[in-house]
Amino acid sequence: MNPSIFRSFIRAIVYRVEKIYQRVRFRRLPVPELGWPVLLGISFPKSGTHLLDQILLGFSAFAPLSLRLHSFYAEYVGESGRKRSLQEMLLWLESLGHGDIASAHLYAHPEAVERVCTPAFVPYFIFRDPRDVAVSHVFYVTEMEPKHVHHEYYRSLPDINSRLMVSILGRPGAEVEFPGIASRFSPYLGWLDQPAVLKIHFEDLVNLRREVLGSILDHFLSRVPMTRPREFMLDALEGSINPERSPTFRSGKVGEWKKYFNDEHKQIFKDTSGDLLIQLGYETNRNW
Repeated sequence: MNPSIFRSFIRAIVYRVEKIYQRVRFRRLPVPELGWPVLLGISFPKSGTHLLDQILLGFSAFAPLSLRLHSFYAEYVGESGRKRSLQEMLLWLESLGHGDIASAHLYAHPEAVERVCTPAFVPYFIFRDPRDVAVSHVFYVTEMEPKHVHHEYYRSLPDINSRLMVSILGRPGAEVEFPGIASRFSPYLGWLDQPAVLKIHFEDLVNLRREVLGSILDHFLSRVPMTRPREFMLDALEGSINPERSPTFRSGKVGEWKKYFNDEHKQIFKDTSGDLLIQLGYETNRNW
């Protein structure tokens, strides 16, 4: 049997066993009128995807929720750079069932918004200062993911300054599509306008963890009331966090861009992406 097919087969079995185990474990809990929702963590790349994943998995400690194997969806295939089709996105969303926990780098396509912003989902959107994203992207592509489609190109550049410039501006003439960071973020902006989606600043999750975990819990409870003690549930969410288990979690610090941005980087970023920082609430003007 083909190794990838075999792995998929094993994952499917593990997923089904986990679903059965969770249903049996929480059989005394009343099923919500509309069924157990899908917990969906939407993220802009390099913005705390794995951290949010771990937190959402913490819900499985007190509700019959479980990880949806093959749960991660990205608009681009990392190894080839191929952009997935709208149909692929819709099929992935349709594959999610009651009580699944999943995550995605998911654009706010009108079709995705129409599907996700319903009682069938409890959606979250995490994002990060785009300047820190640019820095994190450099280290990820250059040092941590040799199979990434842009890995060899980043490795061919002479230093971090030139790599950081590419992460800010993209590669306009490249065969594989890779736009600048403002253009990369633009398709996600629609999630900010959806009341059904809880917006999470990565920085708040690092600096105000318990408070943000409370918001994450309350967003779930607004859809599924629970009788468990609040502190118990918060402890479960916090206890699920383990940054060392995240292959892309480098330091968890905020404002690291200040170490790496020189004056040229700052000016280029202001010229190309300054409005994005203001829109996301990271700056009030371009005088930074």
